[in-house]
Amino acid sequence: MRLNGNTLRVGGVALDLASFRRVIVLGGGKASGKMAAELEHILGDRISGGFVIVPEYQTPRPDCRRIKVHPASHPIPSKSGVAGVQKMLELVGTPNKNDLMLCLISGGGSALMSSPLESLTLSDVRSATDLLLKSGAEIGETNAVRKHITAISGGRLARALYPAAVLSLIISDVVGDPLDAIASGPTAPDPTTYIEAGAILRKYGLWSRVPAGVRETISRGVAGELAETPKAGSRVFRRVKNIVVGSNRISCLAAAKSLRRNGYTTLVLSTTMRGEAREMGRLFGGMLFEMAEYGLPVRPPGCIIAGGETTVTVHGPGLGGRNQELVLSAALEVDGMKRALIASLGTDGIDGPTTAAGAVADGGLVRRAREGGVDAGAYLARNDSNSFFKKVGGLLMTGPTGTNVNDIMIAMAVPT
Repeated sequence: MRLNGNTLRVGGVALDLASFRRVIVLGGGKASGKMAAELEHILGDRISGGFVIVPEYQTPRPDCRRIKVHPASHPIPSKSGVAGVQKMLELVGTPNKNDLMLCLISGGGSALMSSPLESLTLSDVRSATDLLLKSGAEIGETNAVRKHITAISGGRLARALYPAAVLSLIISDVVGDPLDAIASGPTAPDPTTYIEAGAILRKYGLWSRVPAGVRETISRGVAGELAETPKAGSRVFRRVKNIVVGSNRISCLAAAKSLRRNGYTTLVLSTTMRGEAREMGRLFGGMLFEMAEYGLPVRPPGCIIAGGETTVTVHGPGLGGRNQELVLSAALEVDGMKRALIASLGTDGIDGPTTAAGAVADGGLVRRAREGGVDAGAYLARNDSNSFFKKVGGLLMTGPTGTNVNDIMIAMAVPT
């Protein structure tokens, strides 16, 4: 983002701020507080007012003068989030075509800006969200339901801001950066429907378990009694620009650039890695062996970088996270290798229900653990990667970073 005189430029978009009567900043998500602080630093008194909603666990919060930073709960919606959405819309008032709305959207926004539709209660939304998060539903499926039971998701914020000009600056926490899925797409066209929302609840056996109000709302939507979320081609998007300013791909490319400056040959393998964490760990371990022994796909000193978001199917009673489990699995694959290293971390600084961002291991870690009476395989079997790394070392501790662009994985080999 650059401001030259009255011209604000973001990527290929240029806006003449002098042509707007009001410039209002809105948004929510893990990164929205820091985004708001930087936006205020750039625009200063040109901002008429603002309101963003951030996770309550993020402290200290940015000290903004013109933009209110409001805490709410995550990942389950709360009264503070509902109140925040109401205050946000009160700040907007009645928008007109001479207004500019700068929306700051990032991961976590679905829960933080989760205000129920008029026909529902907060308890209805909380219950449905909790059931979906525990069901094994993919994030896109969870968001498809949330879009149809909440007030500003699924393009409904764009509808509320029409006919103002809207520029949304988005930090993506969803693999592939689909605009409609990031924070449930408050300013993006929604390709999903009430019919799909109902089908998802049935797919995971939740239709009879969600509150009656949720079933009734979705059924009314299917029957055409409630307005659908706005779709591509709707007039509400005519003056909306959605720009991804931060993503896993951008971060992985930056990591590769940094490593090249330090003398490593680099390869960004993929930024859409998904699947079981331990299987991805085995894959990375195998690639690290190939790189160290045969110079494929890059010669040492070399690094393979990947991004995405894996999953863990929990079979045991242990404590861990997807990044720690991936590294533990990879460490078993590279046991005994010299001058080899693998790391994986969540960019939000929080890996699963732990205080670690992820873990790092070299080719000698499993051997050192074994010599100390710690069986790496047994810890992996019971999904207890956090306990393993606490015992033998290797946890990456960053604390909450205030943003989230999924996970970054790095496998490194140096000539022996």
